[in-house]
Parts: sequence; C-alpha cells; structure tokens
Amino acid sequence: MRMAISDQIEQLIETPIESLGYELVGVEYIKNGQHTVLRVYIDSEQGISIEDCERVSHQVSGILEVEDPISSAYSLEVSSPGFDRPLFKEKDFERFAGNEAKLAMKLPIQGRRNFRGILHGFSDGEVLIEVDGEIYALPFTKLAKARLVA
Repeated sequence: MRMAISDQIEQLIETPIESLGYELVGVEYIKNGQHTVLRVYIDSEQGISIEDCERVSHQVSGILEVEDPISSAYSLEVSSPGFDRPLFKEKDFERFAGNEAKLAMKLPIQGRRNFRGILHGFSDGEVLIEVDGEIYALPFTKLAKARLVA
C-alpha cells in the first residue's frame, strides 16, 4: 500500500523541524480542485510566532524542493495548532485526555460519523471519547479528522 502524501512529507520534515527546536504537530494535504494546500502545524513550549512560521516554512520549502514529493502546484502554509488544535497522532489523544474534542469518522460507527465529547485517551488502536455519558472506542485508522474544541 502506498503511503499517503501527508505521511511521506511528515517523515521528510519531522527531524529537521525538531532540530530547529519545534514540535511537528501534524501535516494536512488538502486537494480542492485546482488548488492544493500543504499545511504544516508546529508548536513549542514558548508558543509560535510569525517569525517561527517563516523559519520553518523556509526550511520545509528547501526540503520539498529537493525531495519533490508533490508533483503538482501547491501552497505551503506553516502555522501554530491554535486553540482548536488538530489531533493527528495516537499520543495526542493521550496528551489531551480530559479535554473536549470533535471527531469525524471516514464511515459511520454505530450509525454516526461525528462525535463531540470528552477524550478518554487511546487504547489498543482506538480513540476513547465520552459522548452524553457513553464511552465510544473509535478505530484510529477510520478517523477522518479530530480537533480540540476551543
């Protein structure tokens, strides 16, 4: 199975971004008709400034120019995760357990695709979320999108 472009890019840029002193939160590759956006989320203990985004953007641009993982035109955006932080990795669901989150599934689970509730962590390949007093165990591989609620 071919690796998703966002995963390929994450592998290429994670170590260089960390060497600059930032955490790579995640990568989104969004193709919308003729317009394609590559969004890279970074964070640090001190927060993220515009200068931080510019620094990482310059580094990532250089890597992508050399490695050329995207064959078509795209816009590169580097940003902080913000208050409605996207959740990309298994460790994110552990780290933010106890916080309110919105999750969207690729396909319906128990008759629904959208879940909004309190994260209860991650276990055995599943995201645990409490919605209206009921805990759902949602397969991580079937997750389309997840964000904290600001």
